[in-house]
Amino acid sequence: MEQNKATPLRIKSFLLGLALLCGVAQTAQAQRVGQYLLLFRDKAGTPFQTNQPEKFLSPRSVLRRQRQRISITERDLPVSPTYVQGLRTAGANVLYTSRWLNAALVEASMAQLSALLALPYVQGLETGRVLNNARLTPADGPLATVQHADKFGQLATVPAYGASDFQLRQLGVDKMHDQGYHGETMLVAILDAGFLRANRVAFLSSLFSENRVLATYDFADREADVYDDDEHGLNVLSIMAAEAPNQLYGPAYKATYLLLRTEVAASENPVEEAYWLFGAEYADSTGADIINSSLGYTTFDNPADNHSYADLTGAKTLVSRAATWAADAGMVVVVSAGNEGNSSWRTIGAPADSPGALSIGAVDRNGVLARFSSVGPTPDGQLKPDLVALGQGTTIGTSVGSISTGNGTSFSGPLVAGLATGFWQAYPGLSATQVRNLLRQSGSQADRPDTQYGYGIPNFERAGTYANAQQTLAVFPNPFTEAAPLTITLADSEVTQPLSIRLTDLAGRTVFLRNYTTSQNGLLSIQASDLQSGVYILSVTTPNHTRTLRLLKR
Repeated sequence: MEQNKATPLRIKSFLLGLALLCGVAQTAQAQRVGQYLLLFRDKAGTPFQTNQPEKFLSPRSVLRRQRQRISITERDLPVSPTYVQGLRTAGANVLYTSRWLNAALVEASMAQLSALLALPYVQGLETGRVLNNARLTPADGPLATVQHADKFGQLATVPAYGASDFQLRQLGVDKMHDQGYHGETMLVAILDAGFLRANRVAFLSSLFSENRVLATYDFADREADVYDDDEHGLNVLSIMAAEAPNQLYGPAYKATYLLLRTEVAASENPVEEAYWLFGAEYADSTGADIINSSLGYTTFDNPADNHSYADLTGAKTLVSRAATWAADAGMVVVVSAGNEGNSSWRTIGAPADSPGALSIGAVDRNGVLARFSSVGPTPDGQLKPDLVALGQGTTIGTSVGSISTGNGTSFSGPLVAGLATGFWQAYPGLSATQVRNLLRQSGSQADRPDTQYGYGIPNFERAGTYANAQQTLAVFPNPFTEAAPLTITLADSEVTQPLSIRLTDLAGRTVFLRNYTTSQNGLLSIQASDLQSGVYILSVTTPNHTRTLRLLKR
């Protein structure tokens, strides 16, 4: 996250630095407390099982996977509580654990670290060094339990966009809003450096009065309050969620949000990549659909810890692996490409190199690439950035309640994240992978992508045209049980037509048949009870076509 005193808050290429302990006496050094990311060898002894995800994931998170037919794997399982207790017994202060990395972030002295590394179930350190010098302030306790909402948002009409008119119309968001998609039912996680006074500014008042901030957490200070730190996240949130008539509107101004502080703006230490991982896992377990992160990591306070260009393959840095895991879990991950286009670095940072993330560059009002916008490709040949949007002269809200403008890919990223939110709301049968691919396909230069603009400026209507052309029959859950109703997502062309739903067994016998004259919200629900275990064929038939899908009854 890059701050410039002359220009409102721009993303900086987040510089991760490992604060090495040096220049002190050996005895004092052994007693110095630091933060370390310890890797476990396995998950032996965990009481959790992949066939009981409701024990460690919210219902919304489980449903997101079911809709996309994403399996729960061992990577999703929480770490072994026996191992965590063993770390505490050995003297460590366990701050967080990571399901995906199978690791624990601990505070410990260097003397204690030796004992921790000697434990038979500890594989080693993620980086081999201290991640951060520990603060002396006490922790505020474990991460608070998230209350999972059953209802997200309400319908709204759209008045004039005011100063934000251009940045929305550039992406076709006006058409998205005209069709009634403002982010209702969608959950968006923003990982950033703080949301200073977000709960007090007028342009976000409806977000709070309608209780659409589902949860907040500050991973750096280990507390729920995210409104007392940096302004950068507030700017990002305003771009996505503001609702200020004739001034500023966000693409997803009726979505529900998770506000997560994972970055410390005043310093750059590698522990912030770990915080990003924890934030992404938190978003996943809560059931988020979209992650927006206007953060990037290249160089650090300690130059010895800098990432190199060769590291940016999406598989080496911790934060990029975390972004890929988040995408694998069925979330659309949108990250800013970076602001190094006119520096010696020039290229994107991490996690913009993740193959599972949409990395977003910045253009001006003429569609010309901003000089600061980081470019690609990655060293392994990935075409990055993926897309671009307005990032020079973007209309934003500030912590003092005013409407201003700012420059940076920090601000183009959330525009695309907001577009992705409304687009996925409009086409709920799509997978996260399909959403990413369709947004790329909708780009203004999708037929000639390059390493500056990627696929170009995405567009809601173009993406919708491609979605309608290739939308597959989506039914969840699949496999299903007798107790679970089947929910069928219809194509837009099927919503207003008479249709029939038929289930046949593999012998061709009809076991279920029902006719419908219309549907609500493009969804139909049927109770396929009294069926034996086995494979069935589901058919959706309209006067114009028939679509089929294989289902498994357990």
